Amino acid sequence: MTSEFSQFNLRPQLEQAIAGQGYESPMPIQTAVIPVMIAGHDVIGQAQTGTGKTAAFALPILNNLQPNQDHVQSLVLAPTRELALQVAEAFNVYGALMNVRVLAVYGGAPYMPQIKQLKRGVDIVVGTPGRLMDLMERKVLNLEQVRTVVLDEADEMLSMGFIEDIQTILAATPAERQTALFSATLPTEIRRLAEHYMREPQSLTIQREHMTVDSIKQRYYLVNQKDKLAALTRLFEIEEITSALIFVRTRAGTAELANALTARGFPSEALNGDLSQDAREHTLNRFRQGKITVLAATDVAARGLDIDHISHVINFDLPDDPELYVHRIGRTGRAGKTGIAITLLTPVETRHLRQIEAYTHSKLEKGTLPTEDDILNHRETQLVNEINKWLQRGRCRRERELVESMVEQGHDPLMVAAVALKLARAEEKQRPIAPISEVVERQFSNRNVRDTRSRGGRERVQTWSATSHEEGMVRLSLAIGKKHGVRPNDIVGAIAAHANIPGSLIGKIHIQEKLSYVDIPEEVMGQVMNAKDLFIRKFPVQPQQLN
Repeated sequence: MTSEFSQFNLRPQLEQAIAGQGYESPMPIQTAVIPVMIAGHDVIGQAQTGTGKTAAFALPILNNLQPNQDHVQSLVLAPTRELALQVAEAFNVYGALMNVRVLAVYGGAPYMPQIKQLKRGVDIVVGTPGRLMDLMERKVLNLEQVRTVVLDEADEMLSMGFIEDIQTILAATPAERQTALFSATLPTEIRRLAEHYMREPQSLTIQREHMTVDSIKQRYYLVNQKDKLAALTRLFEIEEITSALIFVRTRAGTAELANALTARGFPSEALNGDLSQDAREHTLNRFRQGKITVLAATDVAARGLDIDHISHVINFDLPDDPELYVHRIGRTGRAGKTGIAITLLTPVETRHLRQIEAYTHSKLEKGTLPTEDDILNHRETQLVNEINKWLQRGRCRRERELVESMVEQGHDPLMVAAVALKLARAEEKQRPIAPISEVVERQFSNRNVRDTRSRGGRERVQTWSATSHEEGMVRLSLAIGKKHGVRPNDIVGAIAAHANIPGSLIGKIHIQEKLSYVDIPEEVMGQVMNAKDLFIRKFPVQPQQLN
């Protein structure tokens, strides 16, 4: 192996997996953290999402893993379901040649599959604090022999109210364990946590690196969540795409999107952690060679890709972090070429777009989706242009003989040409132009929230009405609250899992003693209410109307 990862003396299986991902040079946080964690030291890493911190702790954990153990060896705590799944996928990708057993646990998912897998044996557990606590209370998750614990995005877990759960979970692990803490910021509570639960940790700070986006044309299209596929297929009709990398939030989402595009006449393949190493390499080689033009990928699966000819990067799902957005779009506009980055944005994500613009110091152009007439006219123009090319070439002697034969039989030459064109356009039937619903742009407001803090920063007073003051959002009241031990992550996990919507779409959550409020985008309200029977026993839902 010739990559710079050789300096870490990782297991051959890990070096092979890294090479298969196309990685050549470790990122700064990986260079700093990997040797320290391999040596068994505790680590405090101050780093943002998108800096490569997942590999920084995943590779040492996998390198130090003991084979054929009957207990959980490593535990990773994450604030959200999405991050837990992403981290678990990274472990599966890097440990693909090690037969590592990884389990992601999070609220909103059925208990039994997770319990069964724990009983069969798991090496690494990645989970949200709430579900980890539940499994510990059910006596199915034993942490007494855990060797390494990672707290990922610790400040986010603090802001979500998980600090007491984290303390309880850490107390259930051996005192001599290795602990790694990663956080974008280090507030007082996080520092206290480190002082109490960590042993002489080495502190490492990785600064954000702003990547240039000058050579990339950035556009966004405002669409409702349910219309994203329809919007994407319309763009595929008009855009001159030589190769496209489409980012999707989940592994399942990449497969669904690739299948849907292929069925509509746009051959695509998925790139995710479910692929074997051979299948991944085969897919990437076909993409490099231009045999396929569209890849639907997760962030983890696309890490380390080094392909210069990508004409379009498309955010089917917007990333949670502005730096991750920059890393995504940086895969186009290489080798002196101009790239195009397209984002499908839902109304509820408008505020997040402003954060990305502020981070990149650039303004994204708002695009207008092609109409049905635009697409039909474009198809006809392409057809006429192609015919003109062949008329100029004149290389259709046998076809001309067939036409002359039909004319001799009495057929009208114009009708022969018309029928030939109709046959040539037959494949357009695979590309129906789906309707797109009207989008209502959202104006954000915090008029319904009053937030005050005491000098110590702990007291938080909020006044909440029963209806959302944020345009386009519907407020639900849940007949469960602090008295029942419910946490924000429980609510997000239950609704996201059962309604099949991204957790990032869910708005403000306020938990009172016996009642909780949660804001849901109006555009996905139907999905939430259709799925309410799946979680009604845990969260009795009473929808409130907009003002």
